[in-house]
Amino acid sequence: MDKRLSWDEYFMAQSHLLSLRSTCNRLSVGATIVRDKRIISGGYNGSIKGDEHCIDSECKVIDGHCIRTIHAEINAILQCSKFGVSTEGATIYVTHFPCLNCTKSIIQSGIKEICYANDYRNNEYAEELLKKSGVKVRKIDYNNDLIIARMLKQ
Repeated sequence: MDKRLSWDEYFMAQSHLLSLRSTCNRLSVGATIVRDKRIISGGYNGSIKGDEHCIDSECKVIDGHCIRTIHAEINAILQCSKFGVSTEGATIYVTHFPCLNCTKSIIQSGIKEICYANDYRNNEYAEELLKKSGVKVRKIDYNNDLIIARMLKQ
């Protein structure tokens, strides 16, 4: 039996690690974009360059959403864009189910699979768009505490 983390556990652990960099007080989210079992980008939710962070000031909440932050998924996609890395056919691992706007961006970017660990305000229209677009969605059974305990035993 292989004692190593599975690929899903490994990439989801990376997303959880990225979420620790989040600067939003409301929810810490991390995202890792993978192609051919290689990490091509990562992101977390936080403010744009040069603006205040929620942790230093406060969240700017409108209609139940913090508008100060860029979501983890968008930050990861923007990193690919910034450095000329294609997301076509990639998989994104996210700590939480993507919001509607992130879902639309994921579909448009050519990402073909979303793996997420936690349900969070799952939007019915987002789920409908994912089905229509053929983007595969998998909820990963992931427990950060168990992963850490497993790693410490090795």
